[in-house]
Amino acid sequence: MTIRRTVKRVIDGDTLVINRKIAGTNRIRLAGVRAPERGQRGYISATSRLRGLVSGKTITIVPVGRSYGRVVANVRHRRKSVNKRLR
Repeated sequence: MTIRRTVKRVIDGDTLVINRKIAGTNRIRLAGVRAPERGQRGYISATSRLRGLVSGKTITIVPVGRSYGRVVANVRHRRKSVNKRLR
C-alpha cells in the first residue's frame, strides 16, 4: 500500500508531520533511520537535512509498522528513497 501526502513540518531528523492522518496519526517515522534526538550532537544538522529534502513537498509513504503512536514507513520523494539518503 502506498499513500501520497504533503509534509507539513519536520520534527527531527527521522520524524515528520503530514497534512492528513494515516491509521489515526499524522506523524511518520522513517524506517531504518537513526537520527540524533533534541539536545544531542548532530540534531540540528540532521533535522535541517530532512527539512531540505521533504518540507512542504508531496511524498509517497509505504507503511511498514508502528512505534510510539507513529507510523513507521519508507518514504519517497520524486521516486527516490528519503530513507536511503539519510542512512
